Amino acid sequence: MDEVKEGSPKNVDEAELVEKTVVDEMKEEQEEEDDEEALPHSEFLDIFEEGLALMVQDPLLCDLPIQVTLEEVNSQVALEYGQAMTVRVCKADGEVMPIVVVQSATVLDLKKAICRYMELKQQREGGVKHISWKYVWRTFHLVFNGEQVEDDKRKLKDYGIRNRDEVTFLKKLRRK
Repeated sequence: MDEVKEGSPKNVDEAELVEKTVVDEMKEEQEEEDDEEALPHSEFLDIFEEGLALMVQDPLLCDLPIQVTLEEVNSQVALEYGQAMTVRVCKADGEVMPIVVVQSATVLDLKKAICRYMELKQQREGGVKHISWKYVWRTFHLVFNGEQVEDDKRKLKDYGIRNRDEVTFLKKLRRK
């Protein structure tokens, strides 16, 4: 009857010792977590940027800018898995904007992606602070193969727009 199971404490003192050891380990783990939380914001940001710089060196992500956003990383991964496509938007000044949208994107999705692309570009280059997109879409339109891409609810596929296709950003002609 005094049979003791293997691995179990043999007496009360040993049970207390085991319990004390477990409690001490838990306290040490809590202190380590508290130390991690005690990092100043600037140090945490430095560590994050170092990790981000290493991640961007990956061949899949090497095309991304240094100040990459999570949205841009997700877009690049979606491109790699065939879940997204790149639409090359050509401006009148010759600049080509590589815009990434999901395969089932609508014209409105493309317009929003253009807005986001330009906002990020302005932030990185320190350019114009505000763009009136209401004005932009009132005075410019997108054209693909000579056809105006204007119905915001239609899918890009309905216009025949596929991966790596070029869409032109043109000023609307005024009617007199």
